[in-house]
Amino acid sequence: MGTQVLPHKLLCQKLLLSKDKRSKDCFSLVTMEGRWKLLLLALCLSSILALSESSCPQGFALVEGECNDVNECEPDEDYPKNTKPCGNHAHCYNTIGSSYCTCDAGYQTDIKTTNFTNPSTLTCRDINECWENKDICGSRPCINTDPMYHCGCNQGFVPNVNSGCDDVNECLEENICGPNAMCINTVGSHNCVCKAGFATKSGEVPQDPCEAVCSVDETNHCGNGTCHIGASGAYCTCHTGFTNYKIIAARCTELDCDAFKEAENLEENLTMLLKKSCVALAKGAESEDLDDQKLLLKLLEVIDHLLSTGALNNTRKVSIFLDLVESALRLVGPLVRDSRINKSSPYTELDLLSLKGPKAPRGVQILRTKLVKLQIYLETVSGDASQYPGFASVSLLSYVNLETFTDAFSSGMNPEANERFIINSKVATVSVTNTNTSPLEKPVMLTFSHLTQVNGYRHECVFWNTSQGSWSTDGCKAVKSNSEVTVCSCNHLSTFAVLMALYDVEATFELQMVTWVGLSLSLICLLICILTFSLIRSIQSPRTTIHLHLCISLFVAAFIFLVGISRTENQTTCAVIAGFLHFFFLAAFCWMCLEGVQLFRMVIFVFNTNFPTVYMMLGGYGVPAVIVVISAMVNHKGYGTQRYCWLNVDFIWSFLGPACVIIAINIFFFLITVWKLAQKFSSLNPDLNTLQKIKAFTITAVAQLCVLGTTWIFGCFQFEESTMVMSYLFTIFASLQGLMLFVMHCLFSKQVRDEYGNLLSRFSGPPKKRYTEFSSFPSRQHASNSSQNTGESHI
Repeated sequence: MGTQVLPHKLLCQKLLLSKDKRSKDCFSLVTMEGRWKLLLLALCLSSILALSESSCPQGFALVEGECNDVNECEPDEDYPKNTKPCGNHAHCYNTIGSSYCTCDAGYQTDIKTTNFTNPSTLTCRDINECWENKDICGSRPCINTDPMYHCGCNQGFVPNVNSGCDDVNECLEENICGPNAMCINTVGSHNCVCKAGFATKSGEVPQDPCEAVCSVDETNHCGNGTCHIGASGAYCTCHTGFTNYKIIAARCTELDCDAFKEAENLEENLTMLLKKSCVALAKGAESEDLDDQKLLLKLLEVIDHLLSTGALNNTRKVSIFLDLVESALRLVGPLVRDSRINKSSPYTELDLLSLKGPKAPRGVQILRTKLVKLQIYLETVSGDASQYPGFASVSLLSYVNLETFTDAFSSGMNPEANERFIINSKVATVSVTNTNTSPLEKPVMLTFSHLTQVNGYRHECVFWNTSQGSWSTDGCKAVKSNSEVTVCSCNHLSTFAVLMALYDVEATFELQMVTWVGLSLSLICLLICILTFSLIRSIQSPRTTIHLHLCISLFVAAFIFLVGISRTENQTTCAVIAGFLHFFFLAAFCWMCLEGVQLFRMVIFVFNTNFPTVYMMLGGYGVPAVIVVISAMVNHKGYGTQRYCWLNVDFIWSFLGPACVIIAINIFFFLITVWKLAQKFSSLNPDLNTLQKIKAFTITAVAQLCVLGTTWIFGCFQFEESTMVMSYLFTIFASLQGLMLFVMHCLFSKQVRDEYGNLLSRFSGPPKKRYTEFSSFPSRQHASNSSQNTGESHI
């Protein structure tokens, strides 16, 4: 027993070896003997264990007397090596006193979270991205993988290195469509089409093999011709009078060569060439023997010639011309070797589509020129599929100036009261090889850009009716119209345009009476003004020179207006009258402009500053002459209308444009002049009260505005319906302008009134003393001298 060590002593020895501070107490207990000592030792051990456990919180362990964090992510007794504390597809992350788990990319827990505490019953499972987001691959198939997903390729595609898909060219496979068919690769697939001269019984390839059309079609496939089987398939030999343009296995169609007979008197060389080509095709000539480019260029050349020379001067010639163009395009279209041709010439624009193939084309096709767009169904171009000849063409030809020749031909229209029509678009011809185009099952849509873009006008879609020789609305209607374009829907093919409805102001008896009385009175007053400014020497000045030529221009214009405005019997005479009116009215505006500029220079600079006479003549008569000459060269047809010898409405801006510019310039100068005059009146007449100033300025403003022609602004509102008020205002002010000039520059002028008084005194008695003879009013003498130097009117 002396050598045996008791168990509780061994325990104490371990405590001593670990240098635990409780070892001394333990050791003292070991030295005691007896059972009661063992009981005390057990109590000591339990107290030590309780003390050690309660001293560190959960997640920490007592190490060497200190509480250290326990790394739950490392293997221990609970998690042996080669095991994962968070399970598969997750990573454990230790934290101070605890730990948590995070699922790998592409995984989540059963409750659709990616993080959870450790330990936990949750585990990470693969996410089915294809199920969670059905549009994750777009139109491509989605394939779920562990852990992610990838997008596959649809049938007909193969994946590439960029995770995309490339189209498979099935046509590279040998003989995929058979020996008598052609393979056409498409995106994701391919089509098989029988070669020319071959067809299938079912119409489907490669369901049935392609055989020669003569053996497939039990009826006569060629129509008016004979079908033959050769080494390269079937071909048709057409009877006389029919052609298939030597296109393999194309159906023979009839040629109407008589369509070029009536046009011989219009353009002999072209009609002979077209007729010769037509007859050659009808007799079986090879289409390669006919130069399609030569025919097309010759056609455009002749059209340019006819439009440039003005040969289309009556409805019969216009009808023959348009029929010729339609027939020529129908003949030349299938000859064109290129599938699409766009050509422009000085007077035409052409967009031509040529289609060839065994199947009748379907769908919608767009053709366009600069100001016209055509939307047409290819069923209209090729015709019935059972009668499709194997070729088709459609042409859109717009003319640069044909509207000027056909503007007056609207007898086929039904205008409302006081309504007339003018062309507000380019004229365009639509021609197809299909001859059965009336009525169309699917209408054609034409979009015309307006030549004049204005609001508030009604537009009509029309076609050229060759039997009537005029424009007509039958079968055409406007489905959309605004200030810029009109969209037309027509159930037949022809030559089309858009007409704009204008409303002529009804010349009532009262309006005519106002015109005649006002102009007659103005002529008398203008004549008196002309005599006054040219004969009375005491008032001679550059400013009275402007007054003189302004009165002369208005006098001549008013006289021509009275005697010639309705002389529409002869078109040439009417155009000359319109040209003279254009010139003299513009000259009046130019002299009005010189009036405003001269007044401005006199007030702003010095009161005796004047223009040289030669400059005034160039400005007053030279500028309007240049405008009229240029206008006549650009559009001589713009002079003279059906009712009056004046400018056409679409050409009226050659007058209103310069007039509005002059009015704007005069108003600008007038406002500056009034402002400067106000300053001068304030400085020169300090005793003049405010009321007198306002009265003087008001009279000056009204008079000056009348002289500068602002009353002509009312004439800008004469082109719509319900403008009778504007018509009366314009007629009254314009016709009485001569009277207003007489009142302003003669009756309101003290010096001119005195000269009139002296003239009358010679016949009625002794002469009165002139106001300059009163020595008691020197300021008036000074004002008279100033008036003689400047020609100013005293108001």
